[in-house]
Amino acid sequence: MTNVLSVASEAVPLVKTGGLADVVGALPEALAPHGVALTTLLPGYPAVIAALGKKPKALHKWDSLLGEPARLLAGKISTHPLLVLDAPGLFAREGGLYGDVTGRDWADNWKRFAALGRAAADVAGGMVKGLTFDLMHAHDWQAGMALAYQRFAPAGPVLPSVITIHNMAFQGHYGADLFPALGLPPQAMAIDGIEYHGGISFLKAGLAAASRITTVSPTYAREIREPGFGMGLEGLIRAREGDVSGIVNGIDPAVWNPASDPALKGTYSARALAKRAANAQALEAEFGIEQGDGPLFIVISRLTWQKGMDVLLEAADHLVGIGGRLALLGSGDAALESGFHAAAARHPGKIGVRIGYDEALSHRMLGGGDAILVPSRFEPCGLTQLYGLAYGCVPVVSRTGGLADTVIDANLAARQAGVATGVQFDGVRWQTLADALTRTVQLYRDPAAWRSLQRAGMSADFSWIGSGLAYADLYRSLTVAA
Repeated sequence: MTNVLSVASEAVPLVKTGGLADVVGALPEALAPHGVALTTLLPGYPAVIAALGKKPKALHKWDSLLGEPARLLAGKISTHPLLVLDAPGLFAREGGLYGDVTGRDWADNWKRFAALGRAAADVAGGMVKGLTFDLMHAHDWQAGMALAYQRFAPAGPVLPSVITIHNMAFQGHYGADLFPALGLPPQAMAIDGIEYHGGISFLKAGLAAASRITTVSPTYAREIREPGFGMGLEGLIRAREGDVSGIVNGIDPAVWNPASDPALKGTYSARALAKRAANAQALEAEFGIEQGDGPLFIVISRLTWQKGMDVLLEAADHLVGIGGRLALLGSGDAALESGFHAAAARHPGKIGVRIGYDEALSHRMLGGGDAILVPSRFEPCGLTQLYGLAYGCVPVVSRTGGLADTVIDANLAARQAGVATGVQFDGVRWQTLADALTRTVQLYRDPAAWRSLQRAGMSADFSWIGSGLAYADLYRSLTVAA
């Protein structure tokens, strides 16, 4: 049995802001069949502390963890071991995981996640009696310092390590003036350490220290070698090219399954696609959208530049003009939110908009929508297109990152072979997206071709079975070598 300490800032079902939480929460169950016992370490946010019950077991105490008193508490995440860093001065506060109720980042995020890293390195090094691990797996910049502390200020034996980049755009940049407070030796503040353009980068710290680097899709692992995707760290990635690989995220078929989803108006399968009609009618009613002979496109997304939502907004009139309709669920940039509201006002009965996020509604949208739009400028993996495939809601995606790896374009050869699952397009511009929308409408109006896309997508296996094995093999290669 390989014992792995997984360090992250969020995990379902306890706390979530994005796909990172889905992956971290799914990994323990995905790895268990492959001889890996994974223990997850999370910050002690109020929701996490509450999930531990009234009297959680305390395993360790720090009188001063970067100046803050803290305890290590034990619990469970589903049926798997959970460790929680209970540091009230850092995590017991109202607001979001990373910012206050206005959305502004907490000023002490550097300290909050450096403390998480210091605690993780202490645990990995054997400081806590009864806890021993063979490997440490850090996720994104919030856990990057765990590997830096293990490298430059180890509490005990230095374990093999993996860091997974879920999104290179978020790197944890801070000023060099904070370095003395981190408790690291002077040599850590170097170009091959945590230093980045005269300051500090928590993500770079982890990338420089990790035994191996993974991303959440093979294409993204190649893309981040280039300036457009590497976000300033492409040189480091190229220098460590032999240590970088991509493993596609999975989805949980127990949660995302149209044959058993309790959120749907009517369940269905690839063999009973006609039963989707009840969901389509319910979704149209919910968004105030009229019935039509064109596809009902859906969007479930953050409304940001990265997600290509500005280009979709520009193409909204074209979408309606070619017979399409649109139901959108999301939040983000205020200008985009108001822009989509304006588009809905221009096209009553054709475009419906809900600002915010609603998990149950997202399930209903996937069950009733015809095609899901994911026009991202970059997408490390993406999960919504995988949900779309599972629900027979055909993905229309830009050819980047995990979108390129998981959706097979409906070109002539793929359609003739019966393997096409969606529509891809190159470059996120008005013309390329408009062309993709037009092609989607044309495919939709060929019922046999459309059913073929739906069934091929629903037959694809994007569960965690293959991805779990890939992570287990990676862990095994590092622990055997050690």
